[in-house]
This record gives sequence, structure tokens and C-alpha cells, in this order.
Amino acid sequence: MTEPINGLPERLTGFAQALRSHGIRIGPGETVDAAAALDVLGLADRERIREGLAAALLRTDRQRAVFDATFDLYFPLGVGRPEGTGDEQDLEQRLVEALAANDRSALTQLAGEAVDALGRFGSGDGPQGWSAHQTLDRLQPQTLLARVLAAMRAGEAADFTDRLDRDEIRRRIEDFRNRVRTDARRRSAELRGTEQIAKHAIAPSADQIDFLNAGREQLADLRRAVQPLARKLATRLAARRRQAARGRIDLRRTLRRSLSTGGVPLHPAYQRRRPGRPEIVLLCDVSGSVAGFANFTMLLVQALHDQFSKVRVFAFVNRTDEVTGLITGGSADPVELGRRILTEALVTGWHDSSDYGAALGEFAERHLDAVGPRTSVLVLGDARTNGWDPNLAALGQVVDRARRVFWLNPEPTARWSTGDSAAHAYAGVVEMHQCRNARRLSELVARLLPV
Repeated sequence: MTEPINGLPERLTGFAQALRSHGIRIGPGETVDAAAALDVLGLADRERIREGLAAALLRTDRQRAVFDATFDLYFPLGVGRPEGTGDEQDLEQRLVEALAANDRSALTQLAGEAVDALGRFGSGDGPQGWSAHQTLDRLQPQTLLARVLAAMRAGEAADFTDRLDRDEIRRRIEDFRNRVRTDARRRSAELRGTEQIAKHAIAPSADQIDFLNAGREQLADLRRAVQPLARKLATRLAARRRQAARGRIDLRRTLRRSLSTGGVPLHPAYQRRRPGRPEIVLLCDVSGSVAGFANFTMLLVQALHDQFSKVRVFAFVNRTDEVTGLITGGSADPVELGRRILTEALVTGWHDSSDYGAALGEFAERHLDAVGPRTSVLVLGDARTNGWDPNLAALGQVVDRARRVFWLNPEPTARWSTGDSAAHAYAGVVEMHQCRNARRLSELVARLLPV
């Protein structure tokens, strides 16, 4: 390679490793393709490099946000302080003008100036760095909408496009906020190291969001991921079903066929079978922080209903009620689904704390007819009983009637059976799996559920 791209192999392999740490599957082949793309594209146009590497390394659009944030760290637009830093006093006015003109280069420059002037924290021997949150909190670009709209109209009266203009300005302001976040990460990476910032300061993709830590915006990302994830899982399950339909090799028929080819079994014969589509029963804890996990899983399985002969869903806190109708007739929003279940279904008794023993006992007493020899049962919850009897016998009744029973626990394995958790006790009765994010959930559903 030529002199200007010295050190590029190390930068590229570090970039690929950072993407892998965020769950993006990148192997040696993709890394070699990325190097070949760089060799062809050269280093003159940064955006061409971005698109070329994205084409070589990514497989889905959902990975793009993580890719772009990581790319900006490993292939930054600049280093150090922004050049030509202007007067801090007129920063707002210059930002209004840049937003009104949608001047992207000016917005990038202003983002760097804002981080440099408003985002620095720490001093002396303590922690130091640059904070996008502090910068945006002090600058508050969202309050500039009216001034930007006035600058765009230049004295003209409002017309029927006013709402469209406001939406466009909000989009530009959000784009500026993202530029501030990018520059703050870049400055922090120069201080603390690119690898560390890439690992800890980039938001995960939707399928990597921890269910127990997901906020409202992240739940919205999960909601948007339901249908694409369901289509991907449906393809996997259909492929498994086609493979299972072939059955095992029929040795007698294979040997008989081989007589016509001199004893060489060129055309194996199979014991074909006609597998019936399984029935699915979900038993979901909808209390507290595990509610987001349970609600997302219910929506996902409902989106996969065509892959199963029957889907029934039961929710509980300390009482158990069927909520299949609420999921079928509701919107694909985990938050709204959770609200409807808590208000329209009988899932609580005289208190609001989760009681797995009572809920499992009520399911075994009132709803055990939902479970049969073709039924696979998924229990969703953290197994925290709040000190109540776990009622292992009731879970055993479900196991005795079902084809398979699996427990998906959103808590990390290290926290099982700590405090009021009875995870290991339940794991002695059913097969329990850690399930912390949508990617892990999709892997478990595709691998565990029968076809």
C-alpha cells in the first residue's frame, strides 16, 4: 500500500472487532472484502468509504446505526479541537442560520464548537472528558424551532406548509444532536482510547437491547423489530419443518434401489413423515421490570402464529388469566399491550407483587386443559417469588402434560437464586435459559420450539 494509508490494516481490523463486540457477525471473509473495497475506493472521499465498508460488512439495515457510530470513531472527520472556533456568544445565532439553510458542513462545525465550549467536564486529577448530554442540555437546540422557522420564511406569512416545515426543522435539529453526540465520542476516544469508547459509548442495536434495562424509546425500537424478526424466524422454522419432513433414511428401500446401480446407494430413500404444526402456550409474568420482556415475546409469538396450529397466551402477576384475545386484537406496542393486560385481565389479587406459586397453581387448576401432548409451553419470567412458596408441584403438572416446557429468564445467570429468586429450584423441574435480548430470544425460539 502507499504511504498515506500506513496503519490502515490495524484500524480496519479494530473497526471490525468493535462491530463484532456489538453483535454484528463479521468473519475473516467480510474483513478481507472490506480491505479490498478500501483498496478500490481509496481514501479521498470519506462518505464513499463509509458506504463501501457498509456494503462489505453489514447484512441488515438494523445494524446501520451501530455501524455509523463506530465508523465515526475509527474513521473520524478530524482530530482535536475544531478549526476556526468562533465566538461562543453567537453560537446560537449561527446555529439558527445553519439549520435554516440546512448547511451540513456548517452544522458539523458548530457541533464541534458546541462540544468544545459547553461539553467539557472534569478537571485536575479527576475524570475528564466531553459530554454530549451536557452540551445539549446547555445549548438546548430544540428551543430554536420558532427562530429557525422565522429565518426560513424571511418575513413571509405562514401558509399550509407550516406543519411540514416544522417537521423538517425537527428532523434537522435531531440530526444536529446526533452530530454533537458523534463529536463528543470522538473527543472522548482521543482521551480514553477508541476501543473503550466504541465498547461503552455506542447504543446497541434493537436486537441487542437488554429487556430489563430498556427505556421507552428502546421499547419503541423493539416494537419496530417485531415484524422483521418474526419474518426471519418464520423462514427458519419453515426450513426446519421441510428438513424434518424428509425423515430418516429407510435402509431397506435404499439398499433395494442400489441394486440398479451396482450396489452404490446413489438415490437414498427416506422414511417420510408428516409432522403436525405444534401448539404453543405462553405463561408470562407481566409484573415490574420483566413486563417489557414478556410483552415483546407475546407480540413476537403472535406474529409467528401461522407457524403453529394454535397459540394461547396466559399472563400473571399473582393470578393467571388468558390474554390471547388482547394480543390478537391489540396494536404491536409492548407498552400499550402491558397497560391493557394490567387493566383488562385478572392478573392480580389482593396485592400487586408477583407470586409464582399462586399463579402456577391457578394455571394448573383452571387452565391445564390448554396443555396437551402436542403443546410446547414457554414460561417467561425472572422466577422472583417475593418469598412465597414456588409451588414446584404445579409446574410439575404442566411438565407431565406438555410435549416440551422451557423457561426463559431475562436475568443474567449470575443473579439466579439470589435474593428472592427461585430460578435454580424451577430449573430443576424445567429447562431454563437465560434470555436477555431479542437476538437471544430469536435464537432460542428457532432452536427450541419443535416443528
